[in-house]
Amino acid sequence: MGYSVGQVAGFAGVTVRTLHHYDEIGLLSPGGRSRAGHRRYDDADLDRLQRILFYRELGFPLDEVAVLLDDPETDPREHLRRQHALLTDRIDRLQQMAKAVEHAMEAKKMGINLTPEEKFEVFGDHDPEQYAEEAQQRWGGTDAYAESQRRTASYTKDDWQRIQDQAADWGRRYAALMEAGEPAEGERAMDLAEEHRLHISTWFYACPYEMHTCLGEMYVADERFTAFYDALKPGLALHLRDAILANAVRKA
Repeated sequence: MGYSVGQVAGFAGVTVRTLHHYDEIGLLSPGGRSRAGHRRYDDADLDRLQRILFYRELGFPLDEVAVLLDDPETDPREHLRRQHALLTDRIDRLQQMAKAVEHAMEAKKMGINLTPEEKFEVFGDHDPEQYAEEAQQRWGGTDAYAESQRRTASYTKDDWQRIQDQAADWGRRYAALMEAGEPAEGERAMDLAEEHRLHISTWFYACPYEMHTCLGEMYVADERFTAFYDALKPGLALHLRDAILANAVRKA
């Protein structure tokens, strides 16, 4: 009988809408149908989906994934060898980028000139200086840290309230986008990823696409940031990371 679309979505950690989209564009068409006409996936379909998700993780657009998978000269073992090489290269590049860019200062907002009452009113239970010492130790010598310190030191209560309101509105819209089943590589998700980058650049420090990509990786690598974003919508941190990468590729 195979597996239903809902079961496969659960196995792979993708949405049903994503699987429908893959079927519609011919990237992953299920091997069979039930008597009622519902999609049924077999083991070969699951193997192909795994390869698709590997390439998506590496940032390949869907049309390029289709070309790679349907290359008659390439067998499944060659796909694994190629993906291993690409993953190794990506790890090397990320390590190099980590040395060159100053990432991970979002949510570590220093120099906040507010009274305790004003901080509670603006931030609620969240302490914006919770990681101040850690941030000082990790990024205190970077240009981005200095820029963030310089900007935030002059912010008023109204400024911080505006920042919080903008972030909350963005979070609601991103959660709604996920509820609608929008893929991370879709235009709406990439547009919100770009809005996220511009919010950082506007209020804290210049955030080019390379740095934004590093931030996205940190959102899934650091459980504190994952928890922050997933509190808005389970899975949002990973979805946002993928949208940030897709947006950077789009803007390249």
